[in-house]
Amino acid sequence: MIIDVLEREELPFPHSLQEFQRLFPDEAACAKYLERARWRDGFVCPHCASADEPRYVSTRLKVLRCRHCRRDTSLTAGTVMERTHTPLSVWFWGAYLVASQTPGMSAVQFRRQLGLPCYETAFQILHKLRVGMVRPDQDRIGGKPEIIVEADETWIGGHTRGKGRGVHDMVLVACAVEVRQRKRTGSLNKRKTGRYAGRVRLAVVPDRSTKSLVGFIESAVVPGTSVITDDWSGYSKLGERGFCHTAVAERGDMEVADTFLPIIHLVFSNLKTWLRGTHHGVSPQHLQAYLNEFTFRFNRRFYPFNAFRSLLGIAGDVSAPTYAQFYAKKS
Repeated sequence: MIIDVLEREELPFPHSLQEFQRLFPDEAACAKYLERARWRDGFVCPHCASADEPRYVSTRLKVLRCRHCRRDTSLTAGTVMERTHTPLSVWFWGAYLVASQTPGMSAVQFRRQLGLPCYETAFQILHKLRVGMVRPDQDRIGGKPEIIVEADETWIGGHTRGKGRGVHDMVLVACAVEVRQRKRTGSLNKRKTGRYAGRVRLAVVPDRSTKSLVGFIESAVVPGTSVITDDWSGYSKLGERGFCHTAVAERGDMEVADTFLPIIHLVFSNLKTWLRGTHHGVSPQHLQAYLNEFTFRFNRRFYPFNAFRSLLGIAGDVSAPTYAQFYAKKS
């Protein structure tokens, strides 16, 4: 994936609160920006496929009317904001706060910052934005000879009281992360010659079986990529699936882990610290949504302000579940 870091005239991204207020002073400015984000080459009517400047309804800023068939098209149809009663300005403020705040925001903080009437509204907006953090056509990582991918799994959660010894509500999470090498630009800072994390992929998996772990890597990593894992048997079939697989026998030795799998353990540490510190833990039902948010932030950590535009662009191409579906058994 190539992240668009260049600021385009038609879709600028704010670098500060002052710039945000200048770019989006009212509801009309938000509607115009959303229109340009959804139809970069100009409005195309989804009903008659005619490409022409639409008519604007002054009393309904979220509606575009085709000049040919005269049918209306909602700006938020087919997006995470579909059928929302919340003003676009609140959605834009929310997207900016979520994208630009390095540690993220809990629903309680989100409600306070935006002055929302109830916690449920804040929770729903945040989760819909998290749905918008995953592109439908998300590509796989790796794929270049110089890039190595580390893969591993970890348990997220803690022990549960009152359910008996050995019973827990922990969830198994699989991860794959690119390991890249810094180019040496001078002799003063030797740290810049070390390894660093590239793009990351995270997913909840049902167990540590070959089907689950190898299936995750096949969906997240380009075949032919060099993949390093521990010597767990669940990864033993990677070589047969077209990957250059290297298994490292850790056997609980932290020195071996730090030498051969340092980046992925750093990602797991950051993930668990973020879940405990910002959100004070999450339920297993919604964990994948939080993994999506962490992935979105991590992959765009070098371009925090552009993440705002990226979030609105992705959110304009996906639809989010309803509030009732958020609390369904299978969300």
